[in-house]
Amino acid sequence: MNEQDMVTPAFRDRLVDELRASLQRVAEDELAALLDHLVSARRVFVYGLGRERLMLQAFAMRLMHLGLTVHVVGDVTAPRIGHGDLFVTSSGTGYLATVEALMKIAKGAGARVAFVTAAADSPLRPMADVLVRIPARTMRDGPDAGSSALPMGTLFEQVQLVLFDLLALRLQARLNCTETEMVERHTNLE
Repeated sequence: MNEQDMVTPAFRDRLVDELRASLQRVAEDELAALLDHLVSARRVFVYGLGRERLMLQAFAMRLMHLGLTVHVVGDVTAPRIGHGDLFVTSSGTGYLATVEALMKIAKGAGARVAFVTAAADSPLRPMADVLVRIPARTMRDGPDAGSSALPMGTLFEQVQLVLFDLLALRLQARLNCTETEMVERHTNLE
């Protein structure tokens, strides 16, 4: 595809259609389970790599705005995980050694694990207390997969961001949190 083809309204519409199609195929019961785990967690810890990490960091920020106690794994201020906590992680392709290692640590410390992936056959599924599957192209699918006009894992990552924002809206309603309260929690160090 050349550069000019990528800026056409038809290409833009295709990208929006891909996002919509993937979002619509995420199982409602998986989202509801994640929502329940988030609400009942003492603290939430998020971890991801690459662009997925950025999506999880954005989600962590929204959780903080909603009044949840949340930490990004790897930050120097992240405390020890333990009983009552929720570890939220993702691997679009279904497996990353670091994700597996941290899932084991979280489980061993008594925390629950939420895992977001595109891979129905992920070997990490058994360690997850809640799994959210996003049916979208990832790096694992390769450039010839043909399931998305977007390169590499972009579709998974974008759907992940939108999905996390939708979960934040549902949490806002469930926690009866006003936008004014969220703004009050927003940083003033900017």
